[in-house]
Amino acid sequence: MNVFRILGDLFHVAAILILLRKMTMTKSCAGISLRTQILYLVVFSCRYMDLFWLNPFHSPLRFYNTIMKLAFIGTSVYTIFLILKKYKHTYDEVNDTFRIEFLIGPAALCAIVFHLKVTPFEIIWAFSIFLESLAIMPQLFLLQKTGEVENITAHYVVALGSYRAWYLLNWIWRYMYEGKPKILVSVAGLVQTALYSDFFYHYFMSRKTGKKLKLPP
Repeated sequence: MNVFRILGDLFHVAAILILLRKMTMTKSCAGISLRTQILYLVVFSCRYMDLFWLNPFHSPLRFYNTIMKLAFIGTSVYTIFLILKKYKHTYDEVNDTFRIEFLIGPAALCAIVFHLKVTPFEIIWAFSIFLESLAIMPQLFLLQKTGEVENITAHYVVALGSYRAWYLLNWIWRYMYEGKPKILVSVAGLVQTALYSDFFYHYFMSRKTGKKLKLPP
């Protein structure tokens, strides 16, 4: 554990809470991509398969990790439930049309070629890393198509992007001080942070000018 890992987890939790608050407060899932939420559920389900065999009480750190893993999977399921059931009438199915198979396929191919160990779990773990780096694309695509972005939705995307940026710094820290280089994770983190960069720019410019966030088509 280090400060970058802790900050990354805090921003991740904040992003989830912002998203759930947005939907429950407005009783709407407008502006939220179901496809991105499905991708995140796939990511967490694949990455945290070790929940089935690791003892969560082995150490305080493992117990902390177990709680976080269950929280991420559980909130992903709940978010999808809200979109498909409770607030289905507000879901923007017309604009949420990104072809996620174009993300799943390349992520799977990269995992088969680039992985840390030749074991089924490690390949699936690598798949989750590659897929997470691309999972935000349907959400960004939806916001670009609709143009204007609600403030609380913008806060959600920024918190999610900040989580990945802090995690990237976490892996750099671990490489420098713990001798645990994971180039695969670092490259995926760089790709994901780059995908957020344009949104970050428009977000902070809107904060500076006081105008509502609008994304160029």
